[in-house]
Amino acid sequence: MSVKEDIKNQLTALLDERGSLLGLLDKLEPARILAFGTAYQAWYTRAVTLVRSLAPDRLDEFIGYYRVDPKHKTVHAGTYVIQDYINGYGPPLDHTGGKPFDEKNLTGLRLLNQLQILESIQSRIDSVITDVQGALLAELEDRELDAAQKLKDISLRAAGTLAGVVLERHLQRLAQAHGVVAKKNPTIADLNDPLKQHSIYGVAVWRKIQYLADIRNLCAHKKNEEATEEQVSELIDGVNGIVKTVH
Repeated sequence: MSVKEDIKNQLTALLDERGSLLGLLDKLEPARILAFGTAYQAWYTRAVTLVRSLAPDRLDEFIGYYRVDPKHKTVHAGTYVIQDYINGYGPPLDHTGGKPFDEKNLTGLRLLNQLQILESIQSRIDSVITDVQGALLAELEDRELDAAQKLKDISLRAAGTLAGVVLERHLQRLAQAHGVVAKKNPTIADLNDPLKQHSIYGVAVWRKIQYLADIRNLCAHKKNEEATEEQVSELIDGVNGIVKTVH
């Protein structure tokens, strides 16, 4: 099973628990509140992990429907959250001795709000996962190029080879994303020509990558000529520019 399929299954499973969780809110009595709290806490732990990874822009909102805000000094319909219900807190009685709001219904509404956030993720799961993968890959490339920069003081060959690996992998992903067919286990040169031919980038970028590939080859293969420190620096900086601008 792929990572994407696994995430889709996790989201589906969380949404499928809607009925059982809401069903536990049918009676306002200690045993039912305890049962809801136990089931909800297990559900929330799984759900918040997915929201944190797939929709960080909605994380504060998702948590806010559950967690008590310590800055709120009074409990009313606008501040009541699921954690209040699980802890057994209800609304303070008003001057008539009645409740100003139904805590069971309000808890159900907060849960529905959280489910709607999960549904919004599910509706665009392919693009969400692509964005997350892109962000993780960009972070990995930054770390590897930073490592290549530090390696220069130890081995110019190793530094240049690592930068070349980053470039080659980026071009492979570029070809895959645009449906450009290259031979099995392609080199930078094998990828550069078809990417230009398919107008993924122009001649200027093609020439730049060709030049970077030449430096990379000096580093990766034993030859009479050695890459200079200036060339390796140019390689690292050039790869950084390509991965940041060519998509």
